[in-house]
Amino acid sequence: MTEPTRIPERSGTAFLLPAGALLEVIDPKGVQVADLLAFNADDVGEAISSGRTFDYAETIYLTTGHLLYSNRSRPMLEIVADDVGRHDFLLTPCSADTFRHFYPDQPVHRGCFGNLAAALAPHGITEDMIPSAFNCFMNVPVDGETGKLRVLPPISKAGDKIVFRAAMDLIIGLTACSAFDSNGGSFKPIDYRIVSSENVESN
Repeated sequence: MTEPTRIPERSGTAFLLPAGALLEVIDPKGVQVADLLAFNADDVGEAISSGRTFDYAETIYLTTGHLLYSNRSRPMLEIVADDVGRHDFLLTPCSADTFRHFYPDQPVHRGCFGNLAAALAPHGITEDMIPSAFNCFMNVPVDGETGKLRVLPPISKAGDKIVFRAAMDLIIGLTACSAFDSNGGSFKPIDYRIVSSENVESN
């Protein structure tokens, strides 16, 4: 098996993921979030949609067996394995505005939004096209009475991963999250590995 590719702390990347291939998103050191976006590689107007996904899943807690849908109600990714079982699809990627709002005493960082925008720009994806991300490993409990959200440290341990299967040819944006609260107050890398459909079928 090929070695995973590392995304350094507080940075992001974008890459093509062919239909049928697996994407493993790995938390190599534990307690670190990865923001994930997906766009149809043949038409970037079709993008991952939290609202459509929640509609069809009928839950906000997504894990093995759930599909992540596009804004056109088509499956984009299937979660086929999940070591953690707690991820977030409610909150948008952190940004410079996020830092000004939540961390006024900290240096402003462009955050996952800025990292995703820079990585996706060569694919013709602009800032205004960036939707809410699927936040791998992010721990956002919701109070059942008030609906209030909290951002707690991820429960992921070193080496934990979530695995997706692509339902169409995709452009993926992926980060090692930059927000303090999301990652337990420290910043760590994220690893990812693509397993081609040919290798999937041969296993």
